Amino acid sequence: MPPAHSNRRGEYEAKSCLLLDSLLFLYGEEESMMDDIDRKIVKLLQANARISLKTIAENTFLSSPAVSARIEKLEKDGIICGYHAEIDPMKLGYHILAFVNLDVVPDDKAVFYEYAESIPNILECNCVTGEYSMLMKVAFQSTMELDIFIGQLQKFGKTSTQIVFSTHVGPRGIDVED
Repeated sequence: MPPAHSNRRGEYEAKSCLLLDSLLFLYGEEESMMDDIDRKIVKLLQANARISLKTIAENTFLSSPAVSARIEKLEKDGIICGYHAEIDPMKLGYHILAFVNLDVVPDDKAVFYEYAESIPNILECNCVTGEYSMLMKVAFQSTMELDIFIGQLQKFGKTSTQIVFSTHVGPRGIDVED
C-alpha cells in the first residue's frame, strides 16, 4: 500500500502543472504555438469566417489540406473557439442597445448566472472589477422593455445603465500580429 503522503504529492504536482500552465499563458508562452502562417490564417478567418480553404491556401502559399490541418489544430488548441454570423440587431427591431452594471453579492452569483443565461436579450455578461460586479451588454426593442428588465435585475442588486447612442468601433477580432 502506498504511503498516505503520496496522494498529496500527486495533488501538489497537478496544482504545480496548473500553475505553470497559467504562468506560461500569462507571460505569452502559449502564443508561441502559433507561427506566422497560423497568424495569417486566424486573421483571415476573423475577417471572414466563411472564407474558403482554397482562398486561405492561396494567401498562405499552402495546399488546402495543409490549411485544413492547421485550422483543425488551432481549433483543438482552443485558439479558434467557433464561427459566428454577425447580426445587425437594428434590422431585427432591437433599437435599444445598453450596458448594464449590476452589483451581485458573491452568494447570489450562481442564481444570477442561471437567470442571465435564460434571458436572450443579454448578449454578454461579464464578471468585472470595480464598484459593480457584473457588466452586461443587452439589446431590447424599446426602452419600456429595458425598464422592465432592469426592474427584474434589481432583485440581485443595485444597477447602473448606459444606453448606447452610436458605436464607432464595433466588435472586431484580436490582433494576431507579432
